Amino acid sequence: MSYRKSLKLLCGFAGGSAALVLAAAAVDSREYFREEHGDAVGRWSRFPVLRAAHPACTPASPAPVPAGQTWDYNWDKRDPSLMSNGKKKESTNEDPSSEQDNGKPKATRNILLIRHSQYNLSGISDKERILTPLGREQADFTGKRLAALGLKYDVLIHSSMARATETAHIISKHLSGVELLSCDLLREGAPIEPVPPVPHWKPDAVYHEDGARIEAAFRRYIHRADPKQKEDSYEIIVCHANVIRYFVCRALQFPPEGWLRMGLNNGSITWLTIRPSGRVGLRALGDAGFMPPDKLTRT
Repeated sequence: MSYRKSLKLLCGFAGGSAALVLAAAAVDSREYFREEHGDAVGRWSRFPVLRAAHPACTPASPAPVPAGQTWDYNWDKRDPSLMSNGKKKESTNEDPSSEQDNGKPKATRNILLIRHSQYNLSGISDKERILTPLGREQADFTGKRLAALGLKYDVLIHSSMARATETAHIISKHLSGVELLSCDLLREGAPIEPVPPVPHWKPDAVYHEDGARIEAAFRRYIHRADPKQKEDSYEIIVCHANVIRYFVCRALQFPPEGWLRMGLNNGSITWLTIRPSGRVGLRALGDAGFMPPDKLTRT
């Protein structure tokens, strides 16, 4: 029986791609295709079905190389082993190791960034842009969630804009004894021109004005613990989507112009941890799973 007939019979009885591959291999061993031994790609190109069943032969690829710069441990300019100019400190103590140990941060800072709840978009002035009934419900859910975590919160800081202030006050009802502070630096704005650009999005303020203020807020609130801090801290900051997204990019040393690629639900929780070494972790981004699905909004 010819090899052509053998191939036809084998494929008819088996009816599977595995049989096709086996049959083709048997025929090819008798040089039916009359090709060079090393021409694996050309060998299978004769039959589309066989080519689909048999993966293309590609040379081994080298291990991927991490792109971008290495982690900057002195990103917050608070690395105890370095001075502000990047040079190592000279010890003035007879026991340099003791001095260095005393100057090292020992605590971890946990910063929970809360986006304000849904608000009245039709309001003209900031005073008119207060929370909607649904927004007040969302803030209540967020407050309950923060309380349920059972953490010892040190402070609750909020943007001075009406929607963030109202959100913070509703949350604070669930966190007895936590100090409430207002900060103008945390007001909403355009931190940096986004990439890729969004032609239809035109901020009221120019980037260099809002950007300088939001960067100042980042430097004030996002940094490693002071060496004098002995215990881990938990701080809540209630502010705005643009501010939070910019903070996340800067803290993780991602390109800050990518801030607009992320989306955050109203009342959601974003959790950053800053270790004594300067390492930063993102424990949660825009977590709103504690709210019922019909209560979720992103306005």
